[in-house]
Amino acid sequence: MTVTPKDVKKLRDKTGAGMLDCKNALVKADGDFAAAEKILKEQGLASADKRVGRATNNGSVFICIEEGKAAMAELTCETDFVAKNDVFRAAGEKISKAVADSGSSEKSEALETMVKEAISILKENMLLGKVVYWNVSDNDVVANYSHNGGQIGVIVKLSCDSAATAAKDEVKALAFDLALHAAAFNPTYLNRDAVNPSYLKDQEDIFTTQANNLGDKPEKVIKGIVQGKLNKHLSQICFLDQGFVKEDKKAVKVIVSETAKAVGGTIELVDYAYIAVGQED
Repeated sequence: MTVTPKDVKKLRDKTGAGMLDCKNALVKADGDFAAAEKILKEQGLASADKRVGRATNNGSVFICIEEGKAAMAELTCETDFVAKNDVFRAAGEKISKAVADSGSSEKSEALETMVKEAISILKENMLLGKVVYWNVSDNDVVANYSHNGGQIGVIVKLSCDSAATAAKDEVKALAFDLALHAAAFNPTYLNRDAVNPSYLKDQEDIFTTQANNLGDKPEKVIKGIVQGKLNKHLSQICFLDQGFVKEDKKAVKVIVSETAKAVGGTIELVDYAYIAVGQED
């Protein structure tokens, strides 16, 4: 019997055991949920099940940026009190560092064990949420920004023409400002090329219907209205097209270009990651 990620998550939510432990138990039990739960209990891997099932709407996003790598991890818990606890904070920092050292965005058994250890001390349900890992070259600049005590965490990556350009204070300041921008506006896409074509088609159909509802207008006018609405929509959801947080009359891509010209190099915003505690993708 095939074990699906949904099955694994369901068992994890019920028992508090690690993802890999849940998957192995389901495989061993040939997909029988009750039998898999029993296996985990027999192995002592469901020790936190009294706390499982409680909502984990609090927590924090932890970020680790070191030479050659950057990582971000979401750790959730039940209460704001625990989210501010030193043990919880230390666990989150340890997890983000472990993600950076692992060189992977996968949720490993080692990471799940760290969560279990924190649960055993604080006696409150916790879950490891989203995990992000990036490789960082000498020509890259990575900056982070945390908001509201870590409820929102952002990292951005700029790619430059050289390590010398990447080392300039103006470029580092730009990276930080872009992280601040992403935290404030939560862009859906990096740029227009990243937008799903089917989504664009759906939006175009919607805007066409809206334009037709304005009355009898020439086809050329309708197309102009639709394109204008589409451009405005893309400027709201695409990072590079959004009005810059500190100078909203200019798009982010213009600010990046102006900074590159000022430092005499090339700069490209190539990636960003945004995590808000408890927020689904």
